[in-house]
Amino acid sequence: MKKIIALALAALLCVGALAGCGGGSSSEESAGSDQLEQIKSKGSITIAMEGTWSPWTYHDENTDELVGFDVEVGQYIAEYLGVEAEFVEIPWDGLFAGMDSGRYDLVINGVDVTEDRSEKYDFSDPYAYIRTALVVRSDNEDITSFEDLKGRTTSNSIGSTYMELAEQYGATCEGVDSLGETMQMVESGRVEATLNAEQSILDYFSQHPESELKIVAYTPDANEIAIPMRKGEDTAALRQAVNDAIAAMREDGTLSKLSTKYFGGDITDNG
Repeated sequence: MKKIIALALAALLCVGALAGCGGGSSSEESAGSDQLEQIKSKGSITIAMEGTWSPWTYHDENTDELVGFDVEVGQYIAEYLGVEAEFVEIPWDGLFAGMDSGRYDLVINGVDVTEDRSEKYDFSDPYAYIRTALVVRSDNEDITSFEDLKGRTTSNSIGSTYMELAEQYGATCEGVDSLGETMQMVESGRVEATLNAEQSILDYFSQHPESELKIVAYTPDANEIAIPMRKGEDTAALRQAVNDAIAAMREDGTLSKLSTKYFGGDITDNG
């Protein structure tokens, strides 16, 4: 009788703890699967971006719809994977923290590939190339090169490549949340200069022809723009799938067409 009771208790314990009796719990299965499998299982991929950086990610002034070069790149990648794209808008300094914590699958926001970022994240193949431009007020004759930034004040998104570059040249940088804000700070004289993507600045000038600003210098080499994701074996399949999607966009001409649509020229070829 005692033997029967013991067997019954063992059976109950097995039902209550499947992992100990040849079965895995759903949470364990989820933890063991790679990120691409999880994305396909839920049917959507979560993509983080600022939503305030025209023409990369911004809101249409008539419809308030989220649009931009990177928005359409993200939509293409999602369609290539056979899932829906879920966009989350957040200031620059929160993009990577959200991905680190697992809230976002990808950050698609004109991200430069840098040595420091490459140590922490895996990047896709580059899908665009940009130079950094230095902007000052139209009446500023003191700053004509990046070397002139030493001891000056600039404004850029906290933790951005542009802030880091300004500080490397000896500037003190004030943090902002959007391109529009940083340009207004330069124009009002609150700071002396700002750095940003050449294409974004030219787009701003076209949208604000009355602005009293000018470009005085460019970096000689173009930066690679790619899509960062968390490091690890569980992201290897996702990284390959994203690279395949980028390759498909190049091959069918979509990438070049999107670049021309939003930038007025092709920034997707570094040749």
